[in-house]
Amino acid sequence: MPDALSFDAIGFAGGGNRCYWQSGFFLSLNLRYPQRPSYYVAVSAGAYHCAMNLAGIGERVRNAAFSFAERNIPDFDWAALKERRSPLVVGGLYRQFLAEQFGEGELAALKAAPPMLIQLARPPGWMPGGLAALGSIAAYQIEKRLTGGAHSKAGRYLGLTPAWISTHELSSAADLVDAMMATSSVPPFMPVGRIAERDHLDGGLVDNPPTIRLAETEATGGRTLLLTTRYGRLPLASPNRVVVGPSEDIRVNKFTVSDAAGLRHAFEVGLRDGATFAKTMPRLFGR
Repeated sequence: MPDALSFDAIGFAGGGNRCYWQSGFFLSLNLRYPQRPSYYVAVSAGAYHCAMNLAGIGERVRNAAFSFAERNIPDFDWAALKERRSPLVVGGLYRQFLAEQFGEGELAALKAAPPMLIQLARPPGWMPGGLAALGSIAAYQIEKRLTGGAHSKAGRYLGLTPAWISTHELSSAADLVDAMMATSSVPPFMPVGRIAERDHLDGGLVDNPPTIRLAETEATGGRTLLLTTRYGRLPLASPNRVVVGPSEDIRVNKFTVSDAAGLRHAFEVGLRDGATFAKTMPRLFGR
């Protein structure tokens, strides 16, 4: 049974590099009140941050990411166009980085922790992944203008459906990397994901932040915590759901590979916000 001051389920939203805020928030919260939820659900870059923290390698991975960003590699490689490849370098570098940081030992650590449900978007069988991505992104832009974009489910209008892969079901570190790449798949920034020989896309295209699984826990009386990354645009909370987000604007570009200061700022704001939130935990739990 979860600890008295632990949520029953915790969700990590997407947001690219803004998700470094989540790592800071989660670290501060757990230093004060260690969380023992039944499961986590995470989407896009939120899955990367959830995984590093659950595997106990957060500090190592963050330091590696900060050091990499300090190399100031250009975000574009225009020579790639001659080979009919995307000039955006983030996709290839992200896969390489994940493969370096998450091996069999890290997968074993994840299997020893509560399961993390990696949320994906699955296009209809007849629809190529690239076409599904472009259509979903266009639908999202329309949705954002109409609703403000606090909660996106635009891909569902095109027939995309949500799917989840549990870290407890993965058979290898390579499968873990494939799943984390697939949940972040937003062409042309990130390549179309391939899982079990099927195209998969960023799970945020059908539900970002990830609320579908959280709602199931809430319906049975469980308490959930949702970590978003957008400043000033929090989705609505519910009687059993607490929603948190940055206390100030996280201005780092979502897909850049060369803004170490921006990554550190996001993490540091998260540290402060998590510490502030931890002080409210006794009140939230009626203590």
